[in-house]
Parts: sequence; structure tokens; C-alpha cells
Amino acid sequence: MKTTLGVILGLSFCLTLCSRSATAKDGQFAVESNLLAGVAKVDITPEKVDGMEVTGHRRIVHGVRDSLRAGVLVLSDGNTKAAIVTLDTIGAWDEMVKLARMRIQQETTIPSVNIIVAASHNHSGPDFDADSKWGRGLIDKLGSAAKQAAGSMRTVTVGYDEDRIGFSINRRKVIDGRAVVRLNPEGPNDQRVKVLRFDDGRSLTPMAVLMHAVCHPCFFTWGDKGTQPYPNGYPRMSADFPGEAQSFVEMCYGQKTSAMFLQGCAGDIRPNLPGYPYRCADEADIQWAGRDLGSAVVRSLARSVTRERLKERASYYQIRAASTVVSLPGKEGRVSAELSALKIGPYLLLTMPGEPMVEYGFKLEKAIADRAIPIIVGYANGNLGYIATADAYEVGGYEPNTSKLTPEAELMILTELGQLADRVVGDVFESFSKHPKEIKLREEQEKTRKEKAHSATQRAKSNQ
Repeated sequence: MKTTLGVILGLSFCLTLCSRSATAKDGQFAVESNLLAGVAKVDITPEKVDGMEVTGHRRIVHGVRDSLRAGVLVLSDGNTKAAIVTLDTIGAWDEMVKLARMRIQQETTIPSVNIIVAASHNHSGPDFDADSKWGRGLIDKLGSAAKQAAGSMRTVTVGYDEDRIGFSINRRKVIDGRAVVRLNPEGPNDQRVKVLRFDDGRSLTPMAVLMHAVCHPCFFTWGDKGTQPYPNGYPRMSADFPGEAQSFVEMCYGQKTSAMFLQGCAGDIRPNLPGYPYRCADEADIQWAGRDLGSAVVRSLARSVTRERLKERASYYQIRAASTVVSLPGKEGRVSAELSALKIGPYLLLTMPGEPMVEYGFKLEKAIADRAIPIIVGYANGNLGYIATADAYEVGGYEPNTSKLTPEAELMILTELGQLADRVVGDVFESFSKHPKEIKLREEQEKTRKEKAHSATQRAKSNQ
């Protein structure tokens, strides 16, 4: 009797294990979160390319090497909605940003101020004209992609990891007290790759990927005029290394994920292509860079979904957005610039509307310290050109010489971005009081502070 009972219990236990193993699928994981996300990508390559002039290092192209694309990631924490738009273009032109935000808001009800529009800074794509066929089509496609993304939202959690690339280098060298264009391995550089993955838990394939790296996408532009086989620059349209990397990541996941690229503070960082002073890339070069970045992203994605890392993920992601338009001191008068901050749980995106030199990223990260995981984005929500550090003006060089701004702009930018970070991170307060008199007093003090800063800037400018 005991033997029979033991056999029955043993069989029951085995059946239970078999039943559990039949229902549990390796690679799936539970997702418990308040965060909803949806994503869509769209081809934005012009229909007619033959004979078109691309922007950046301007040249005529004939045909397309690889498609230009845009991505739209839509997010909601249940109360606040936001969107991140990425483009394989040279800039986030002011007019394009305005039109894109209006259309996306119409299609999704996301407030326009909660929409980040960021460019990869690709030097092998078209310029923007709102009245052109391509310009009108671009806005239509962004609206359609946003609508599709908003209609496919589902519960996600977010994983994060970092890796490195090896193809970027600083392009400024100080010789005899002046900065010149020259590949400089000793110059400041940021070769980190920051990767966010948005998972619905249905498989080990992420629903969406945000990759962030720091380097000019100018592999295919002219440099050393004598370089073969492309002494006048690559003759076809391309999304450069960010496009190649996005395609590599999507290939690794069987085209079942959407990869998007965010450019960092790449104002003085370019591809390491030696020459006089550098050469135009060929097919081997672009595969090297695209697969280098793509591999770094894929490694990060794989690490951040292991069981130990899944346990570290947040289950509550508050979305907080803030932006401001600042009046910066310029060489020919004041220059308006939109700065923004977007917090998604522990992750903090800070944006600048132009080409910040790499040290901006280092300084902002140091100021944020351990308050959030920072991702500093350039080329977003506007296109005012180079944003040089104050120190760069002392030795000159291409970036400060061609910038619209004066050296005093750096402190204002860093200060304003720091205050935006305070607002969205929400862990520091100057006063807890919500009394109307106290609020009015703080507003007056802030107004006085900005007026004093403006006066100091004007005095400094007049003394130059």
C-alpha cells in the first residue's frame, strides 16, 4: 500500500513538473509596470535622388546606398504622455520641429512641449524645405508614424546598459596657441554607448531600442581630396553609421524590433579616418563603424535582459517634461534656443538645439551626479549650429569661429539645463511653500537673477 501510494505521489509530482514546463516558455518574463509604450518607423528617403544636392558637406548624389528613416516612440505613465522622434537627417530644423509637433499633437493628443525631435546629424541627406514635396511628405509620414505608435501602446519595462565604440576621435588640436582641424587621440572624447530597451515581456526581443552615441555621421563626406575611390565625397545618399547601426540591430532581432538613434555632444568628435586632414570613407569603413556601434548595442541589450538585471528594473516610471526658450548672447545679437528635459523613471534626457562640444556632456553629467541616469542629446528641437565651450574661444578653431554664440552662452546653457533637471527629477526644492506671496517672491527673484546675468553678458560683449 505504501509502495503504491509512493508511486502515485511520484507520478503526480512528475506530471505537475511536466505541466509547469509545458506552460512556461523560456525567454518570456513578467512585466508589471505603469509605463505604456508604442513605436513606429518610416522610410523618409526622397523619391527622386538622382542629381540631388545633400547637405552637410554639400555634394551631388546619384542613387541611394541605404534608406533614411524616422522613428517615433510614444510613452505614457497613465497621466503624462511624451514622444521621442529620431531622424536620419543633419538637423532638427526649427520649422520642421514646429510642424512635426503640431501634426503629432493632432494625431496623438501628446502636448507639443512633451515631444523631442532629434536628428542624427547625418551629412548625406537632404536639406529641409517646408514647401517642397519631400518636406511636406516628411511631416505627413511623422504624423502617420506617431498615430501608428500611439495605437500600438502596451505595458513595458525599461532596461539599461552601456558599452563602447572605437571609431570616434576628437578633431581639434592646439598648435602654437591656436586650434586647428586635426585628428587628436589625446583630445576629449566620449566613446560610451548608452542603450535603453523597452520590453513587453513576450520574448527576448525588445519592442523598441534607443541607442545613444557621440560622433559626427560624416563618414561619407569629402576631406582629403586625393582619396580614392571617392575624392569628391561618396556619390550616393545614405544614413551614414547611425543608419547602418540601426539596421544591424534590427537584423540581429529578425526585423522584429525598432531601433532608434540619439546623437550626443558630438560638436568636435568625428570618425577616425586618417588623411590630410582626413579622408572620405568607403564601404569597408561604414561597415566597420555601423557594426561596431551595432555590436555594442546588441551586447548591451543582451546583458540587460538577464534575470539578475530584470530584478533591478523599476515597476513605476513617472514621466516628467520641462522646457524653456532662452535668449543666449550671440555675435550678432541675441539667439533663441530651446532647452528641454524629459524624465522617464530613472532616465533623464537633456537636449540642446545644435552641436554641443563633447565637454558639455561631461559637465552636465557631473552636475547631475547620482540623481538620475543622464542621456545628453544634441541636435534636438532646433538647429542653431555649433555650441562651443567658453574655453574653446580662447584658442579659436572651426567650432567657436563659426558659432553664432559668444563664450558667455555656455554658463547660461548649463545653468538652465540644471534647473530643468531640478524640475523633472523633483528631488531638490528652493522652497516648500506654495503660498501665493512666496511663489511671487521666487518669480521676482528669478527674474532679477536673469536680468543681472543678461547685463553681465552685455558688459562682457561690449568689452570684447
